[in-house]
Amino acid sequence: MTVEILVLAAGEGKRMRSALPKVLHTLAGRPLLQHVLDTARSLQPDSCHVVVGHGAGAVREALAANPVNWVPQSEQLGTGHAVIQALPAVDDTATVLVLYGDVPLVPAQSLRELMVAAQDGAALLTAQVVDPTGYGRILRDENAELTGVVEEKDASTEQRQICEINSGILAAPARLLKEWLPRVENNNAQGEYYLPDVLALSVAEGRPVKTVLAANELDILGVNDRVQLNLLEREYQYRQALALLHAGTGLADAGRLDIRGELTCAEEVFIDVNVVIEGWVNLGRDCTIGANCVLIDCTIGDGVEVKPFSHLEGVVVGDDCVIGPFARLRPDTVLEQGVRIGNFVETKKSRIGQGSKVNHLSYIGDCSMGAGVNIGAGTITCNYDGANKSPTTIGDGVFVGSNSTLVAPLQIEQGGFIGAGSIITKPVAEDQLAISRSRQRNLDGWNRPVKKDT
Repeated sequence: MTVEILVLAAGEGKRMRSALPKVLHTLAGRPLLQHVLDTARSLQPDSCHVVVGHGAGAVREALAANPVNWVPQSEQLGTGHAVIQALPAVDDTATVLVLYGDVPLVPAQSLRELMVAAQDGAALLTAQVVDPTGYGRILRDENAELTGVVEEKDASTEQRQICEINSGILAAPARLLKEWLPRVENNNAQGEYYLPDVLALSVAEGRPVKTVLAANELDILGVNDRVQLNLLEREYQYRQALALLHAGTGLADAGRLDIRGELTCAEEVFIDVNVVIEGWVNLGRDCTIGANCVLIDCTIGDGVEVKPFSHLEGVVVGDDCVIGPFARLRPDTVLEQGVRIGNFVETKKSRIGQGSKVNHLSYIGDCSMGAGVNIGAGTITCNYDGANKSPTTIGDGVFVGSNSTLVAPLQIEQGGFIGAGSIITKPVAEDQLAISRSRQRNLDGWNRPVKKDT
């Protein structure tokens, strides 16, 4: 079976009250349209066509990495008109599946069932909903066969009581769509050419329309305003949380986890509340992620504890490390096994060796640190001179006293010892003690400052 997918993404989305095209608003960190294209790609179609109109340039630029055929719709005259724009590029022998760029949660399995049902004629995805307001209603005869779809603005009072609604998602042989769509008229309240009108034409020709019922009404919910976007965000996140729970990951609260990318977890992982995952994150066995942490593009080893309010981005963490609370690990940080990173510590582009400790109020940037190093509170590596970044190299077993300033480029060899409060600008040889302090003076008879009258 040859399958070609048409994604309708030309709408402006006025109810979003935003200059951003509706399909570029994000769900779980990705544009709505990207979710639809990802689902489409999972069906392995022979080709995918995206109809764009409002903000077409921005949409194409944002989704440029997707291998699709972009089809312009200069005037938005309805869903039927949008499909007509793409049909010339569709092979007559193909089965066409029509999706919508603002309907991000439709499951691939429902679409597979729909395409199977559309081998000889049209097939429509429908849903039973509690509140059908705003949707087209499914009309059926006494034998429960579909006879057509009526849009809400054109529906009678009786028809508006129907709770089976049209998702708009349908499949049909391309040759039939090419026959039917030119016959669709726009004599309706909107003055538009409705794609579902082809279903009545099919029935009139004696071709029954098959239907597939969505398992969940949120599967087919389109985003028309920010309220609906927020509803789908929470539903999407909850589905991801349930999948983690079923796979054995411990969550303090399935309703307070946001995954805006891909998260994989080994066994015995526990994630506390209000954790945000972005990009690609892998958590090793026996990891614990504390409350209010943000993890972006991280690989975390086994037995790691990330304490609350820590922010990790682009880091690799070895086994048995402890991080935080209130730590910030910036890109290109690598922690080897058993490293301790404490509260209010920031690292950037640094490798910290096995068993080393940076426990308090320190900045370590552009640094290569050996094993068993102790960095005292308030220590910083001065890696930037206003124009260039320079490295600091710290050997195994080095001890750096509190409130030390290490001015790069600098090398402190194995076993070096830095006295507290020192400003170190010259290399320190193996096992040397380096102290750089001004002489303390204690003055008698001085006058304490007093507040001036205003």
